[in-house]
Amino acid sequence: MTIFPSYANHQIISYDFRKWWRDEVKGSENYLKFKFNLRDDEDVKKEIDNSQKTKLISYLLYENDEIIIDMSDLPDFVKSNKDYLASYSVGKSLVSYVTGYAICEGYIDSVDVVLDDWSILDNTLYHGQKLIDLLNMTAGDQKYIGQNPNAKKSNNEFANRDSYFKGTAVYVNGVPLKYNMEYLQNTKKSRPVYNYSALTTNVIMNYVVFKSGDNWQNLLNKVFNEHVKVENSVYFQKSNKDRSLGSSNYHFYATRYDYLRIAKTILDDWNNDTCVGKYLKTIYERKIDKGMNELRPEFIERYSKKYGGQFHFNIPGLEKSPILGMGGYGGQQILIDFEKKRVIVVHSIDKHYNWSKIVLNKLKQK
Repeated sequence: MTIFPSYANHQIISYDFRKWWRDEVKGSENYLKFKFNLRDDEDVKKEIDNSQKTKLISYLLYENDEIIIDMSDLPDFVKSNKDYLASYSVGKSLVSYVTGYAICEGYIDSVDVVLDDWSILDNTLYHGQKLIDLLNMTAGDQKYIGQNPNAKKSNNEFANRDSYFKGTAVYVNGVPLKYNMEYLQNTKKSRPVYNYSALTTNVIMNYVVFKSGDNWQNLLNKVFNEHVKVENSVYFQKSNKDRSLGSSNYHFYATRYDYLRIAKTILDDWNNDTCVGKYLKTIYERKIDKGMNELRPEFIERYSKKYGGQFHFNIPGLEKSPILGMGGYGGQQILIDFEKKRVIVVHSIDKHYNWSKIVLNKLKQK
């Protein structure tokens, strides 16, 4: 097992996706072109103008088929990577979207399929579980893997956030799933409670890779090139060339407008009741309570009551609205309000911007 080196508190991981193996989906010649009806917004402008402190580098607000707010201040290291922005855990939600598409294409029967046909999971707590329980982060794996509540904040960033084995910090995205499963031999699931982890998502993703087989690339092409119609190539990261090892992971890279194209397509899927839209509604209906003792208006991960299918749901005061949230390390945020047809896409270097003012308040506007 590879142990990832320690990071200082607040230090962001490199954006340079070229250091990794990756699955590429090329941009569409018929990419979605946006309409603009821009307005000034002093709150967002203040955060962007003060980006040295707030770390906010991109903000997009889309509403009723138009981009209403479009502000950015991309740093040089992002520009040098052709404006590609890392998703971090927003990529977990994109894995779910691909999973929904895999169900619609017939590679997987439903969210209730039992994971008993894939040898990588044999003799681990994941074997024989339903897909929906992994999608909802209720796989009963909290004894072995997940956020480490006892990790010191100055220690390894991944121990603070995503994954650890019996208290040992590991970078699960840097290691094929097969080797991670060696740590979980002879394990049994515990009672199902919400337990957020990177490993659980990678089990889901690599199960989809396994079930789609030689059509994995075709599946990605159908989602992002043909359905979303991204303008530029998008990428999912891999830890190894060998797919049979379970090398895919949820770290995703795209340009700022292509993130918006993905979110806009999710909005359309829901409202047009497409097959993938029905999948989204299914996971919304089957969402679970996070059981968090304290909700803070500091990013969707901390200010939502429910979790379903790798998405955050139920914002206090907006519970009656079907709002879908995605959140990632460093303040990456995508919020989709299906009734108001409103999308907010935020990228930042760290979580120092005023989320309540430029995200939550915008969601509350009529």
